[in-house]
Amino acid sequence: MRGIRGRRLLITATVALLLVLVLAAGIGSVRIAPGEVLSILLERAGVALEPTWPETASIILWDIRLPRVLMAMLVGMALSVAGGAYQGLFQNPLADPYVLGVSSGAALGGALAIAFLERIRLPLGGLWQLGPVPLLAFLGALGAVTLVYSLASVGGRIRLTGLLLAGVAVGSLALSLVSLILYFTDSQARDAIVFWMMGGLGGANWWKVGWMLPYLAVGLAVLIAHGRELNAFLLGEETARTMGVDVEVLKRVVLIAGALLTAASVAFAGAIGFVGLIVPHLVRLLVGPDHRYLLPASALVGAVVLVLADTLARSLLGATEIPVGLVMALLGGPFFLWMLRRNLKPE
Repeated sequence: MRGIRGRRLLITATVALLLVLVLAAGIGSVRIAPGEVLSILLERAGVALEPTWPETASIILWDIRLPRVLMAMLVGMALSVAGGAYQGLFQNPLADPYVLGVSSGAALGGALAIAFLERIRLPLGGLWQLGPVPLLAFLGALGAVTLVYSLASVGGRIRLTGLLLAGVAVGSLALSLVSLILYFTDSQARDAIVFWMMGGLGGANWWKVGWMLPYLAVGLAVLIAHGRELNAFLLGEETARTMGVDVEVLKRVVLIAGALLTAASVAFAGAIGFVGLIVPHLVRLLVGPDHRYLLPASALVGAVVLVLADTLARSLLGATEIPVGLVMALLGGPFFLWMLRRNLKPE
């Protein structure tokens, strides 16, 4: 029965995502009808069509709207899958992608880049071409995870309680260093750091989408491939061992794959909360705890949620854009409290 519900949700979420992508790409200060969006995309794909739309609409859609919408989709997928995998690994419904201090480490790296390196342009290739902020944010996120992992690893075994405690400690230390940078830097850099930490997709472009894709593909493939092992892990570590699961290897694989997904997301979009916390909860209510369906369904639903949130963020106040992280906090916070209260009610 759960398998049937899982497949139905996957089909429904896929159709919803395609519709949302087309609608979101047409929404903005210059409205583009869904039919025109599809026609422009087909024309860009090489289909011979007689243009019935202005050239400016094609430029706006292809160079501005579409990269942003696709980046929202990729980030929503990454955070939701990482959150679902971490909730299964820690057997804790409050676990989210930032539980290992990833967002705090990325915030520290981003703050350092904005305060000291933003105006420096070096003739380097690779990720540096995107600017120092995504690069240092990514390195800061991975550095925080590495430190947390080393603190929680004892005798070749990873203690999950130690991971949580180390994540809290490392995250607090990183945020204190960010506060120190904010205190000593100038007002312009301070405003830029605060705005970046709120989370936003305004700087999305095709180059960033291209860099995000391999992290998402690898992370999704690894975590979804370990869905059965995560199901066994829900029964407890000892039970999972008796079922043939190498528990320590599973911990490392899930932690590394989730960290890569989260680090890439924060590097390109800042810290966007509640996506990786609420979406797996919602999907779990619909299809149950089977990670074979939970993780891919979370990816699709998370993409829909973040694309809609970003569309709201850039269109709610007209020309003034709201950080999408703030929109997710305003919408996700009350929703999470409602879910928490609902789960606490007696049967």
